[in-house]
Amino acid sequence: MTAGRPDTTSDGSAAGTFSRPRGSRMPRRERRAQLLESALEVFVAQGYHAAAMDDIADRAGVSKPVLYQHFPGKLDLYLALLDTSCDLIIDNCREALASTTDNKDRVAATMKVFYSYVASEEGAFRLVFESDLTSEPDVRERVDRVTTECASMIADVIRTDTGLPDEASELLAVSLVGMAQVSARFWLAGGGEIAQDDAADLIAGLAWRGIRGYPMTDDH
Repeated sequence: MTAGRPDTTSDGSAAGTFSRPRGSRMPRRERRAQLLESALEVFVAQGYHAAAMDDIADRAGVSKPVLYQHFPGKLDLYLALLDTSCDLIIDNCREALASTTDNKDRVAATMKVFYSYVASEEGAFRLVFESDLTSEPDVRERVDRVTTECASMIADVIRTDTGLPDEASELLAVSLVGMAQVSARFWLAGGGEIAQDDAADLIAGLAWRGIRGYPMTDDH
């Protein structure tokens, strides 16, 4: 998917305009996964407010009653997608931090988590970082969870390595998370003229030059 330009099918029509054929019955888990996939496509393309349950049902190739059997309303469906997306970022951040004991490499690996996420063709990052429903408390809670949980894990590393107090470690960690997600979105919006890995490494270098200035000393 190219930012700002819809994908097209082989006949030249917009990728979001066709519906999947209605098929046979699926096991509940498979049907739910299919509905979530279709809902993601619709929400990313249209935004929460413009998207309709009819659109999602058509996209999935099911009747609207089938959709409502799995998700009582549009918000429930949106929140389920958010949970999946947020869990993915948090789990990947945890894996990045655990992948090495070298803190410079940890910074680089964590930065690449955010760049890989925003570069994903599904565009799920728009639900988390560009949601048009952030005034909804349940949505805001999930979006904030990405920052707080990723920052909490990073703060643990900073605290251990530097001896800084909790408040200072958490502030530095939140700043690193903010740098990662804001720069990644800016990079994508700019058309990705810098290669993804190069962009992530560039920002990781900036972050490391700053965070390595807090070594453990007697003053800390």
